[in-house]
Amino acid sequence: MLVGLLVGLIVASRLDTFRPVFANSSEPLGVVFGGMVIFLVGAVDDLRPLSAPAKLAGQVLAASILSLLGTTLFYFRIPFVDLFAISPELAPLVTVAWVVLMANAVNLIDGLDGLAAGIVAIAGAAFFLYSTNLLDAGLISDANIGPLLALIAVGLCLGFLPHNVHPARIFMGDSGALLLGMLMAASTISVGGRVVDQFSGQTYFFFAPLAIPFVVLGVPLVDLVFSVVRRATRGARWHQADKDHLHHRLMRLGHGHWRSVLILWAWTAILSVLVLYPTYTGDGDAVVPLGVLALALLLYTLFSPGLGRRTGSDRAQEGVP
Repeated sequence: MLVGLLVGLIVASRLDTFRPVFANSSEPLGVVFGGMVIFLVGAVDDLRPLSAPAKLAGQVLAASILSLLGTTLFYFRIPFVDLFAISPELAPLVTVAWVVLMANAVNLIDGLDGLAAGIVAIAGAAFFLYSTNLLDAGLISDANIGPLLALIAVGLCLGFLPHNVHPARIFMGDSGALLLGMLMAASTISVGGRVVDQFSGQTYFFFAPLAIPFVVLGVPLVDLVFSVVRRATRGARWHQADKDHLHHRLMRLGHGHWRSVLILWAWTAILSVLVLYPTYTGDGDAVVPLGVLALALLLYTLFSPGLGRRTGSDRAQEGVP
């Protein structure tokens, strides 16, 4: 994945389409150096587990490099409220917090073969399409690195996924998951954090560009929030691992490995369509069919497991004899 990131940036720098991204900008270097740091932090943790403070410090260092070299939030629009300009003093702090949030969200959802790679591929593709629409509307410049980073993240996942689906032959580990999270964070910062105008396809007026990542990456972010709340209510440490993530709960419901992954991929796809449809068509009536799809998926998640037979590999994965 790290090699793929470097090759992707080198190839893009030679293409006329992305040439403005690399002209007089230090952001690509920030992505390279920040990516290397967060990859090394994850790789060390994969080989010999780091303490939570040490791991967090490495993530903060990677995010600080991104911020120092130009990938920084400038604006933040709160839906239904207003646009806020982030002061120069607070911008690095908010940027670091955003990167750490995204990186850990992707890392925590990486609990089943193919799950994290598929979710990031779907979310990255949705965000790329959304950001290119912003570009066509003239709301971001062709020098914005965000669309390129989203596209590279999709490429990394699609190249990795055939070897990572169940039963996986290779695993991304913390090194790959944190790297993907950082790429998505940098992409969303570059796009959503620099758009002054409200944009939504003129239908979902409450969709501020910086709110889009919370939708397309809703599955890992919800899982992260639930994890923190769950551990806090139990009196456990925030970084203490458990078996109550969304994918664990689906497995206990009896869906098995493949169905659990497909259900969470489907949720990500539905949320992505929810963003893209009104953006490209201006038609808000999509809420009704998407709501029906979401309800159908929820009902399937809750009530369908008993209708199907689990395979021996699924039962073994769940620890059932």
